[in-house]
Amino acid sequence: MLAPLPLSTDESGAWLRLAHARGLKPVALRALLGAFGLPQQVLAQPFEALAAVAGTQAAHAVLVPPPADFTQQLADLQAWCALPGNALITLADPAYPPRLLTMTDPPALLYVKGRIELLHARSVAVVGSRSATPQALEDARRFASAFAAAGLAVVSGLALGVDGAAHEGALDESGGTVAVIGTGADLVYPAAHRPLALKIAAQGAILTEWPLGTPARSANFPQRNRVISALVEGVIVVEAAMRSGSLITARLANEMGRDVFALPGSIHAPLSRGCHRLIKEGAQLVETPEEVLEALGLAVQTMQSPQSPQAAPSQSTGSTTCRRSTKDEQTLPLALALDSPSATNPPTLEPQAQALLAALGHAPATLEILAQRTDMAEAVLQATLLRLELAGHVSALPGGRFMRASRC
Repeated sequence: MLAPLPLSTDESGAWLRLAHARGLKPVALRALLGAFGLPQQVLAQPFEALAAVAGTQAAHAVLVPPPADFTQQLADLQAWCALPGNALITLADPAYPPRLLTMTDPPALLYVKGRIELLHARSVAVVGSRSATPQALEDARRFASAFAAAGLAVVSGLALGVDGAAHEGALDESGGTVAVIGTGADLVYPAAHRPLALKIAAQGAILTEWPLGTPARSANFPQRNRVISALVEGVIVVEAAMRSGSLITARLANEMGRDVFALPGSIHAPLSRGCHRLIKEGAQLVETPEEVLEALGLAVQTMQSPQSPQAAPSQSTGSTTCRRSTKDEQTLPLALALDSPSATNPPTLEPQAQALLAALGHAPATLEILAQRTDMAEAVLQATLLRLELAGHVSALPGGRFMRASRC
């Protein structure tokens, strides 16, 4: 089993100083370590020698005295490392993930909670929108579960939405899951994922390059995304808007030579546009986990899973042309007919109808799926669907499925 090398107090202090020295970029630090050896030797060099290797800015950063609370930082780090399951991995450690070494700017220190061996396993990233639709959450869980069952570690960012669903789907499978976070290892962001983070630390792994106590900052998450991209063989984007951190992850993965996959969605769904953009730019369109496994060279041991009830309809059944009133609709009870909006001034939807539309998302779903998502009684669900259909918000499809309708 992989285990990081034990560090003395002096070694830990030297790594901590250099890894988090303000103004010392990872590329410059790697050059200095390559020239002089371990951090203690780097810190012992004169300004001129440091500047000759990495430039004057890096030399100044190295020689700046540590902050006033550095002794306490070091004590906190050693106390954290002493806790079961916690580990500090340095750039010079054999336990350092080899895929991260292919980066131009690998983190000097990695703070890890959980199973270090997962950082060396074959892995894929499953990422997507924080404000994911119910369909995207189901897809993320299903894909992640299939990947982990095939022996791949599923990597994501512990964010709300797709990330959390991916971790949940992979958690109990053999491949496990890795959460790459944008805070210190002693913090959980978002707080709502604290129970999930505890499970991942116990059954999978949590990884960060940020020192203990680092809060969530917007600038940290693109940095986190580059680690996700480097750690894996491929990135699967389940759902993403046009301006999404998932697209950053995918772009970085492509630049690093990793495979990029994207799930298509409705052309009317804002959260599908990022995936469609990736597909236009060369990402592989995938509809099943088996397609990803095959692309990664993994033999699929089982038959392809049957298409889910939410599978996209054929072009002929998925038409979103505006519906015209039929004779049957005109004979419906007056109370239902009064719920139909005018073309120019549609009324505000009632809470039940709003909840049902939110549960429907932008992909087809059956009555059974909608009942599970909304906890509505069957009679209430059918009546609400009928009102939404008459109002032009929902289209009924063959096979007992429903989807959002495009508005005329």
